[in-house]
Amino acid sequence: MCPGSDSVSDSKSDPNSNGWSRARGAVLKSLVLIGGALLVRRLTKSTTRWDHARIVAQSLSGEKFSKEQAVRDPDNYFNFRWLSCPAADMVDGSKVLYFEQAFWRTPHKPFRQRFFMVKPCAKELKCDVEVGTYAIRDAEEYKNFCDRPRDQRPEPEEVIGDIAEHLTTIHLKRCERGKRCLYEGSTPADGFPNSWNGATRCTSELAVLKNNEIHAWDRGYDVDGNQVWGVKGGPYEFKPAPASSFDDAFNPLSFASQPVGKRIEGSFVLQE
Repeated sequence: MCPGSDSVSDSKSDPNSNGWSRARGAVLKSLVLIGGALLVRRLTKSTTRWDHARIVAQSLSGEKFSKEQAVRDPDNYFNFRWLSCPAADMVDGSKVLYFEQAFWRTPHKPFRQRFFMVKPCAKELKCDVEVGTYAIRDAEEYKNFCDRPRDQRPEPEEVIGDIAEHLTTIHLKRCERGKRCLYEGSTPADGFPNSWNGATRCTSELAVLKNNEIHAWDRGYDVDGNQVWGVKGGPYEFKPAPASSFDDAFNPLSFASQPVGKRIEGSFVLQE
């Protein structure tokens, strides 16, 4: 028996069926409209200032290497290890991260240690996230901070007390759609005071890319505007790497074509 025939027959025999069908259609239409409105609202929900700061803090955290870049251009780039992790929260909600860099073969001997302070930009500034860099009062105490068990790290209150002089501030903006990055920015054009290797000022550029990749470019300039430290070809590219990187004892990057002391001067700052 054809179901369609029964439906037609019933509707002709019941005068209330048309009214019920219209009511049911109206209800279904309303449900669809409400559901669609909720979905659109959810998809278009604006990202808050603190959401931006949280995303950047998460992206800066973790272990990353510049291995791929060093393989492409070993004369100008080293395979550095980038390591950062949460260290404390400030009263205003700012995230404090501990950060260190080392050569990939000696990860437990960092040559650069800093605190990052990540927070939303002030409303009057045309940016989304502010990343401040600070010296550490007793850097030796913080070596390998992220590699230690949590109960062997300085407590958050101690971390806050060990935040020393302000070094630089980078203002990040969301990248336009279609670009590879999520956030990018730099220090002001005139940079910040710096005296390493004859410099009088330094500048920094930072880009947060998808998949937790970080591009960082630090350069120092003398009083005449000549670049006296830092790479010239472009930023260091730090990418998350598998744990097996530590086991690659025969990586060709371990055999430098020039003495490290000579090459480092034109590549990166050991001490600022």
